[in-house]
Formats: sequence, C-alpha cells, structure tokens
Amino acid sequence: MSDVTIRDLTIEYSSGGYAVRPFDRFSLELRSGELVVLLGASGCGKTTLLSVLASLLTPTSGSVRVDDTEVTTLSGTALTEYRRRGVGVVFQGFNLIPSLTAAENIEIPMRVAGVSRSAAQARATELLVALDLADRSTHRPRQLSGGQQQRVAIARALAMDPPLIVADEPTASLDYLQAEGVITRLRLLAAPGRIVIIATHDERLLPLADRVVELTPRISPYDRPPERNTLDPGEYLFHQGDQGQLVYEVDEGVIEIVRHRMDGSEELLQVLEPGGYFGELSPMFGLPRAASARARETTVVTGYNLRDFRHRRGADLHTKDGALDN
Repeated sequence: MSDVTIRDLTIEYSSGGYAVRPFDRFSLELRSGELVVLLGASGCGKTTLLSVLASLLTPTSGSVRVDDTEVTTLSGTALTEYRRRGVGVVFQGFNLIPSLTAAENIEIPMRVAGVSRSAAQARATELLVALDLADRSTHRPRQLSGGQQQRVAIARALAMDPPLIVADEPTASLDYLQAEGVITRLRLLAAPGRIVIIATHDERLLPLADRVVELTPRISPYDRPPERNTLDPGEYLFHQGDQGQLVYEVDEGVIEIVRHRMDGSEELLQVLEPGGYFGELSPMFGLPRAASARARETTVVTGYNLRDFRHRRGADLHTKDGALDN
C-alpha cells in the first residue's frame, strides 16, 4: 500500500529578491493505485510540488507523508534511501546520460543502490521489454526518438520499483504520436501499491487520470457581480500570491501596491487615487497576484469582473502602462 498525505504545505522562495509563495497551507490526500494529474499554467508550482515529494526541496512548513515516511524531515542515510527506493522521477528533459546505452541508463540507479551487475542487467532487460524498447537496448540517447528517450526515462524511474512515481511534463517535448505511447504507459504504472503523479499543462492526459488537481483554478472572468469594499488604514485588499477574479477601481481614498521581498522588506510599486484601477492581470491570465494591495487611509474600492470592467473602461484595460499590480 502507498498513500500520500500533504498537510498545510507552505513553500516560499526568493525570485529576484522578492518572496514567491506558490503554496500556502496546501493540503491533499492521494491513495494507492491512483494516477493523479497536477494541472496548471507554467509557474503555478507544479514542478515545485514534485520536487518536495521527491525530497529534492524542503518546504517552508507543513507535512508530506508517503505511507509512514515523513518526507520533509528526512536526512542522511534515510534521505538517501528514500530517494533511491521510495520515489522514481521522470524529468521533462529526459536527463539521460549521453555516453551510456538505454540499458546502461536504466541500470545506473540500481548499481548506485548496491544491486549486483547481473541483477541490474536483468531488471533493465525486463523493463525494456515491458516498454517496447528491447531492440533499442544498445542505442544511445542520440539514436533514440524523443518518445523512446522518455520511455527509457520511465524505465529508469521504475528500476527500484518505487511506490511513488513523479513525472514533470512528460509529454512537453513530444509530438502527438510519441506522446500517445508515453501517456499509455504512464496510465499502466498506476496500480495497487503505487501512485503516479504527473505535473502537466497537457490536457491530453486528463481522460486517463483518476484525479485532476487544478493548481491554477479555472475561474470564469465573467461570473462575479460587482463587489464594494471599505478598507481601514493599513488593511490589505489582497496579498501577493493570492488568486484573483476581479479588477478594482478606487472610489475613495488611496491604495498602495507593494511587493514583498524575502528579507521582510517591501517595495512600493504604485499609489492609486480615486479613478485609478489595479489587479487586471490575475483574472485576465489566471495568474496569482504579483503584488499586494493595501489601503493607505480609509479607502473604498469596487471590484468588477472583466466584462463589466471593459464596459466601464474600454481600451484602458489593454493600454495601461507598467501593469505590475496583478
């Protein structure tokens, strides 16, 4: 049995000195045998989450358990053992060693883990047959198609028969014919005793998934009615990293647009007085807010969905200079 439990996961890192928080108290439970697709736009945190599950990145806080193993606290020998036997990683760029054959690339993780040469060769042969690559065992990566290289990468991830497989954009660099073979094989990997988690923006994978976790919420930009807010001095309307559905217009008072740095300081990006507007990029493109909006004094703002705001402001929405306050 292999279950994954994520509780209150927070991940924060620096990007150009600014604080980026793709996950804030994120929770998720996955069950043995599931094929799970993490769906979302580039930059939403898919790869970051996979890196935490693979114990390649330590989160700011929270818990990640694979069966009885608390992944976030592993160190030393336990960490090495988990990376070798507990999780298999399929990288977007294949990450095969160019000088080695397909079989040798699959054997590498087993030899590092102490498996004998003969046993590693037998397991590599078994996996090559299972992935229809038996006639490519002596080929080097440059002699393989993109789809074949990705299947070798999948075989390598399976070498130690781990209970958890994470795959980062496994079809991103493949045409539809190559992608079909990879998608089919990923579906077959999810079986009792193993969970397969795929990060992608490729919606061809969705029909095969047992669960789809949307990390970029699909919010209609036209559903919300106007929303009027009165803010006290220093009160935040939204914070950097929040998802947003509305574009805001200042009716009374003053709004400050600020971006927070990792060192705890902040940068003042813009000051908006009555008639000014802000927050358009998040609902337009499904992006998290890139900055925070805070009242400098008692302030009244009204939020509009994109359709209503376009009716109010017309071309302004497309011609605003320096739209940093999304």
